[in-house]
Amino acid sequence: MIGDGAGEIDPEDLDLPLDDTGGDDDEETFTELLAFVEDELSFATSHYNDSYLDRRVSSRMRRTQCDTYEAYFELLRQDPAEQEALLEALSINVTGFFRNPDVWEGIRTVLRRLSGNGPVRVWSAACADGREPYSLAMLAHDDPEIDESSVYVLGTDISQPALETAREGVYEESRTIDLDEQLSFLDDYRRYVDVDGRNYRIADDVRTNVRFQRHDLINDEPKSGFDLVVCRNLFIYIDNAYKRSMLETIARSLRSSGYLVIGKAETIPPNLQSAFAVREARLRIYQRAESSATDQ
Repeated sequence: MIGDGAGEIDPEDLDLPLDDTGGDDDEETFTELLAFVEDELSFATSHYNDSYLDRRVSSRMRRTQCDTYEAYFELLRQDPAEQEALLEALSINVTGFFRNPDVWEGIRTVLRRLSGNGPVRVWSAACADGREPYSLAMLAHDDPEIDESSVYVLGTDISQPALETAREGVYEESRTIDLDEQLSFLDDYRRYVDVDGRNYRIADDVRTNVRFQRHDLINDEPKSGFDLVVCRNLFIYIDNAYKRSMLETIARSLRSSGYLVIGKAETIPPNLQSAFAVREARLRIYQRAESSATDQ
């Protein structure tokens, strides 16, 4: 489940919306298109910012050489392959290993605090292609104060292609992605990653306690029993009216006094602040209140 509020931008979001030359007709067609995606393709467009949705739809229009929303909507209704392509484009999938190193130092402190008290269950929500869950596992292996055998990581996302990549655990370096730089957060990342040319494969011992499954934070039920939930840079794309319900899902998935990490550009809505105590405000690290409205 993303452009980063700290400056990393999803390449899809570099495409600006198409010029609005059709006035009310274009707006009506765009609204009908979004309703089709929500009702027929089961993607909750109503929960997302209109500007984000417009950027993603406009990007697909350029790639399919459709000049108007009407032309693209007609293509979308008739072409199952384009339906899949749009759903993939709408899935927020920008990620990286150890994004925002200062936040990862904060996560290290949390894992140290949790380690030694039995199994530590971590949920990486909206994990895209799995680099965040594997970062969590590598950090646990790398830090002598953390018992890596007791740290279990679940990565979830709504994108099946992203989850397939995550399960394979193989990532290819490109002209725009410097995996060596991303992994340099660790002093010797090659203990955990097998490098073959431009391909980086997560080592088997790191993958042992990491698993992946599909989960939709908007529509699916809460999980349970997690000590730490990491959900970064999803909420900047979500309409304010729906942030509360998604954060309530996360709160219900946490054990009492469990931790939550969100993106550096994100905040807990005022009507949910009683559910979370601030632990590191700058790093957006919170701790679930022992008793809150979400328990009722």
